[in-house]
Amino acid sequence: MSVIDITKDSHQKLTAIRRDIHAHPELAFEEHRTAELVARHLEALGIEVHRGIGRTGVVGVVRGGRGLRAIGLRADMDALPMAERNEFAHKSRHEGCMHACGHDGHTTMLLGAAEVLAARRDFEGTVYLIFQPAEEGEGGGKAMIDDGLLERFPMESVFGMHNWPGMPAGHFAVHTGPVMASADRFDIEILGHGAHAAMPHLGCDPVAAGAALVQAVQTIVSRTLDPIDAAVVSVTQFHAGEAYNVIPDRAQLSGTVRAFSETVQARIEQRLGELCEGIAAAFGVKVDFRYRRGYPPTINTAAEAELCAEVARSLVGADAVRTDARPSMGAEDFAYFLQKKPGAYVWIGNGPGEGGCTLHNPNYDFNDEIIVPGVAYWVELVRRILGPLKT
Repeated sequence: MSVIDITKDSHQKLTAIRRDIHAHPELAFEEHRTAELVARHLEALGIEVHRGIGRTGVVGVVRGGRGLRAIGLRADMDALPMAERNEFAHKSRHEGCMHACGHDGHTTMLLGAAEVLAARRDFEGTVYLIFQPAEEGEGGGKAMIDDGLLERFPMESVFGMHNWPGMPAGHFAVHTGPVMASADRFDIEILGHGAHAAMPHLGCDPVAAGAALVQAVQTIVSRTLDPIDAAVVSVTQFHAGEAYNVIPDRAQLSGTVRAFSETVQARIEQRLGELCEGIAAAFGVKVDFRYRRGYPPTINTAAEAELCAEVARSLVGADAVRTDARPSMGAEDFAYFLQKKPGAYVWIGNGPGEGGCTLHNPNYDFNDEIIVPGVAYWVELVRRILGPLKT
């Protein structure tokens, strides 16, 4: 019996698990119920379980044969701080918190793979099942690594998967090289001198300086970077003043920087600082510039990406596997794993329509029909890398 047929037999049970997790979302580093659900499910399968890695992370260890090789499979568990608009039975029971990115489905697919791998153990080596907290902006992947994940569970490579709305359900996209962008943040405070709006010559206007800076920032990508290097610099906040007839004494700007290489990140940070210095000199204001590095770019290694594509083709056919999809300017903390180990992060289509609403949308829901191909992908990937059980 194929792994797809095996998974179909447990699809109803896995769907119930997924919907239970969806109904009980938990934010970053607060995934106590979800982590315990995962741990108990793994223990019931006879899998060795390690709790509390990176605060609320869980790792399951599945051994097959006598092989010494080991790989990691990762799923994220946290939800988003937003209200859900869906009205189905499994909608969020926690006001202001919902699974709007499909991490409930990612966790379920890896649990489904755990069931098959633990029952058959028809591979040579060890699989580390990594259930990660706090992907949504809080760096749970880094927290697990800082907590000794890679030393305690020495894996040669690591793999991740994310559902992708708009792509046909059960299809796959596999990138060689960049998949997701970095996500840095900057804050700029402009200090001027307040004055009456009718007497601007008596002050030093931080709003005018801020407006000029916003315009100047737009030249970074178009006039500083090589046109081949993709990047996005967005000013997303501009706060100044409280009254109609008062020129304020300060203005605050904030935004994000996204790129596919650390070299481009560094160049943008440098150029932002230079522009702030120039605006300060030109307008006679003081500018305080703060830049914070966030998630690095997620970059697949070539050999592992090709292997993932081969596995996906064996399951769903060549026509359902894209290797030419454009990478996303969204960010993903699986990047921290790929900084340390070879591996690949793939997308699985979530489909259009119901279950295919865009990520981070209050009407989003994970498409339960892709649980089967998702589980099958994980299982076949293990078999392909570690090889069949030797007798």
